[in-house]
Amino acid sequence: MSEFIPPARPVIGDEEIDAAVRVLRSGMVVQGPEVAGFEAEFGALVEGRHCVAVNSGTSALQLALMAMGVGPGDEVIVPSFSFAASANAVRLVGAEPVFVDIEPEHFNVHPAAVEAAVGPRTAAIMPVHLYGHPADMTAIEAIAQRHGLGVIEDAAQAHGATWAGRPVGSFGTTGCFSFYPTKNMHSLEGGMVTTGDAELARKVRLLRNQGMEQRYANEVVGANMRLTDVAAAVGRVQLTKLAGWNKQRQDNAAFLSAGLRGVGVPPVAAEATHVWHQYTIRVPAGRDQVQAGLQERGVGSAVYYPTPIHLLAPYRPGAHPSNRDWDLPETMRAAEQVLSLPVWPGLSDDDLARVVEAVNEAVAATA
Repeated sequence: MSEFIPPARPVIGDEEIDAAVRVLRSGMVVQGPEVAGFEAEFGALVEGRHCVAVNSGTSALQLALMAMGVGPGDEVIVPSFSFAASANAVRLVGAEPVFVDIEPEHFNVHPAAVEAAVGPRTAAIMPVHLYGHPADMTAIEAIAQRHGLGVIEDAAQAHGATWAGRPVGSFGTTGCFSFYPTKNMHSLEGGMVTTGDAELARKVRLLRNQGMEQRYANEVVGANMRLTDVAAAVGRVQLTKLAGWNKQRQDNAAFLSAGLRGVGVPPVAAEATHVWHQYTIRVPAGRDQVQAGLQERGVGSAVYYPTPIHLLAPYRPGAHPSNRDWDLPETMRAAEQVLSLPVWPGLSDDDLARVVEAVNEAVAATA
C-alpha cells in the first residue's frame, strides 16, 4: 500500500537544526541578535514596516490590541469562521468580539457585513486572511477610514500573500503573523507584529518584555511574550525558503483545481496572490463520508473549522454577559461543507495525482 499522505507536514531540515544548535552553543538564547535579525529580515516581506517578534501568533494579536489601546468597553469586528485565537485575543484584552459573516468565494469577512456591524463601541476591525487568500483590504481600509477605526490584519495563514499588489501585513494599523509548525513558514512556535507606526512598535516591544526596553526600567505593565533566539534562528532559515515554498503550493493548487470533479474548487480573486496555506474545497453533500473515503484511500484531509467561533462554549449565549445570538448563514454553510486537502510543498506529482484520484472516487461513491 502507498504511504499515507498527511494533510500537512512541517519542514525541519538540516539547516534549521544547525541554526538551532549554533544558537544553543552561543549561550545567547533569548531576545538576542537572532531575534533582531529575524525582525529586520521579515520587514522586507511587509514593505519595510517595523516588525516585533513574539512567542506566538495569538500573542501577536493580543499585544497588537493592547498597544492600540483596545480594551474594556470596546468592540472588535471579527469573522466567526476562523480559528478561536482571533476572538480569544479580543476577549483577553477585555474587549468584545462582534462576529460577522463571510463572503462565500474566499471565506473571508464580507465588507458589507463589516460595514453593517460598525457601532458606537467599535474600536477596530480584524480581517482574517483565511487559508492564505487575502481579505478585501481595499474595502476594509475604506470602511476603517470612514469610521476612524483601527485595523488588525490576522495574517497567521498568509505569509507572502498580496492584495492589489501589496503584501498582507502592510495594510492595517497592525499585522499579525503566526510561525506555528504547519504554517507556510515557521519558527517552531512564534509570531510577529508588523506596523508602520514606530511608536506603536515601541509599545509592542515594551508589552512583550515585562514593560521594559532597558533592564529593570519598567515603563508599563507588560507580559512575557518574547521569542527565543533559537526560534528566531529557525525562522530566519525558513524565511529564505518561503517564496519557493509558496510557489510550490501555488503549482500544487493549480494541479488540484484542474483535476478535481464534483466539488467546489477554491477561486482566487483577481486582486489576490493566494499562498495556499490550505487548499479548501466545498463538498456540497456528504462531506464527512468523503473525508472517510479519503482516509480509506490513504489521503489525509482536515476540516478548518467544523464549529464557528460564535458556537464554541465561551461565546455561546449565556456563557458570558455580552454573548448573543448571531445570524451568519454563510459561516454556517462553510462549516458544513469545507474540506482541506494536502497542498504542502513536499508533495510529489504522484502524491498529487493520488489526491485527485482519491477525491474524485470518494465523491463519486457518495453520489
